[in-house]
Amino acid sequence: MRRIIAATFVSLDGVMQAPGGPEEDPTGGFQFGGWTFPYFDEATGAALDQIFGKPFDLLLGRKTYDIFAAHWPYAGEEDPIAVLFNKVTKYVASHDDATLSWNNSRWLGADVTAALTELKKGEGPDLLIQGSSNLIQTLLRHRLIDEYTVLIFPLMLGKGKRLFGDGTVPAALKLIRSQSFPSGVIMATYEPAGDIKTGSFALQDPSEAEIRRRQSLE
Repeated sequence: MRRIIAATFVSLDGVMQAPGGPEEDPTGGFQFGGWTFPYFDEATGAALDQIFGKPFDLLLGRKTYDIFAAHWPYAGEEDPIAVLFNKVTKYVASHDDATLSWNNSRWLGADVTAALTELKKGEGPDLLIQGSSNLIQTLLRHRLIDEYTVLIFPLMLGKGKRLFGDGTVPAALKLIRSQSFPSGVIMATYEPAGDIKTGSFALQDPSEAEIRRRQSLE
């Protein structure tokens, strides 16, 4: 079976909008496009190599697809990420497929969740989400994401599109691995871990505490 992996840059307050440049996504009056740039160094680049080092196909919302399609086909073969992105299959959540001109692009159809549910049952590489905040909300709502790899940058952006936005449903997560870099960036990978468990720090009734103590000794 194939997995859906969300690999995302976020600020400490959870914003994921326009990490790559000022013109990437200024919707909503967002003024901080390109906020990841000052933090990129050799170590952060190596983290991306880890993400892209395993076989994958891309899973993209329409806005991110258009941004990528306007850049990566023209980036040149000396750019290893461009080579990867141009080669792999791009699955696109869009209202139609009329202008999916980037090579190896496939429209997911009118029912994105049904299409992805079927894709996950098949054989092939994992489906790697880049950007695509609106698509992520749909996938969160239907619990279709199998892994989150989040690069957390040491800044707060205030307003903007968030990774865990209006599609978020309550769920527990399990930390699989984490790593920090000299720039202050932290990379953390999580898997879903079922429902949320709760408890209480309230003081127990002495008799109840004694019963629990005796039971533990049996």
